[in-house]
Amino acid sequence: MNVEKIMSDLEKKYPGEVEYLQAVKEVIETIEDVYNANPVYEANGIIERIIEPDRVLTFKVPWTDDQGKVHVNIGYRVQYNGALGPYKGGLRFHPSVNLSILKFLGFEQNFKNSLTSLPMGGGKGGSDFNPKGRSDREIMRFCQNYMLELWRFIGPETDVPAGDIGVGAKEIGYMYGMYKKLAQEHTGVLTGKSLKWGGSLMRPQATGFGVIYFVDEMLKTKNDSFKGKTVCISGFGQVAWGAVTKVNDLGGKVVTISGPDGYIYDKDGISGEKIDYMVALRGTNQDIVEPYAKKYGAEFHAGKRPWEVKCDIAVPCATQNELNKEDAENLINNGCWLVCEGANMPCTPEAIEVFMKHKILFAPGKAANAGGVATSGLEMSQNALKLSWSAEEVIEKLETIMVNIHAACVQYGKDETGYVNYVKGANIAGFMKIADAMVEQGVI
Repeated sequence: MNVEKIMSDLEKKYPGEVEYLQAVKEVIETIEDVYNANPVYEANGIIERIIEPDRVLTFKVPWTDDQGKVHVNIGYRVQYNGALGPYKGGLRFHPSVNLSILKFLGFEQNFKNSLTSLPMGGGKGGSDFNPKGRSDREIMRFCQNYMLELWRFIGPETDVPAGDIGVGAKEIGYMYGMYKKLAQEHTGVLTGKSLKWGGSLMRPQATGFGVIYFVDEMLKTKNDSFKGKTVCISGFGQVAWGAVTKVNDLGGKVVTISGPDGYIYDKDGISGEKIDYMVALRGTNQDIVEPYAKKYGAEFHAGKRPWEVKCDIAVPCATQNELNKEDAENLINNGCWLVCEGANMPCTPEAIEVFMKHKILFAPGKAANAGGVATSGLEMSQNALKLSWSAEEVIEKLETIMVNIHAACVQYGKDETGYVNYVKGANIAGFMKIADAMVEQGVI
């Protein structure tokens, strides 16, 4: 495998798809040695096949607002790789959605789903529709029209979408209702459903909980724990909420959350009713954190990110490329020695390079935030079995999955000095399972 040639060819084929190209480069650079050591991969064209999606669905979604005006958005579904099972990955409704972002997310989803060891392929989808500021009726009409196009290409054994940014239980409900009407069947075709009709307990908290379970395993490699640790977290959505909650459970103190308007620093720690207020604030769809600072007397830093705050552990949970080289250097200078991605690819390549250079413990999102899709996989299992597990059962299974993912990263990422390159470990562990399946299933 010639990494430079592969990337050169991809850049010519997909100019401007920055996020997608970044994700592919990060993976193929770390799997190069393993790939070249297995001639069967080259003979089956695995790298050329795995970096391209099986198919990309693009369609217009016309809908009418409450004033009768017609709008047209673009809908997508990227079915990336189905070697391990039905395509699985979220739907994102946000103005920033484009094909590059969805291909990047779908590509990452392949390896994340592989790491869970559940039978799931990788996919991603969504639209540039912005639900913020829209009425429930407008959101319902958009979701129904989106599903009018998508329903032919999904199913419980084909492709099982879930929620993501801008898509919660409400949106999943509207889409599921339309799918059920069109397909005339009641099946587990979507995950993230309401608990009243097929959803799984603990799904909202799962990604954040999983991230912190992973960090806890990282700490154990140093014979350490969360007790007495100061933690900086970005974002204040579901992932951040779950992460803040679980850090408190394990004895750590979270001192930051952030939104598009800036970040808050709460030296006393974000816990108890403050977490509840954070969740309520998110529910207002304002996407701002300043009201938290006013309510609890915390510091508010407008237009800034929390990576200038002194901490032991940093967990970026907001969005891609939110933590750059300067931020990484600030964290290290302020005593941070462990960074774990809660969002998908929130650290730039330059930031990761800084972490690696300084031997910081660093875990990529494809491994650390796999708890969300793992619990979606558990929801699929419950739907197939026509039963519902208790919260304790789900949490037990989730924690076991995250412990096993960590072990796989250590197995493939530990060097002769004992340092664990979690990026390399996650990429190799996730890749080999998919690649071996592709070899065994033939060139299709």
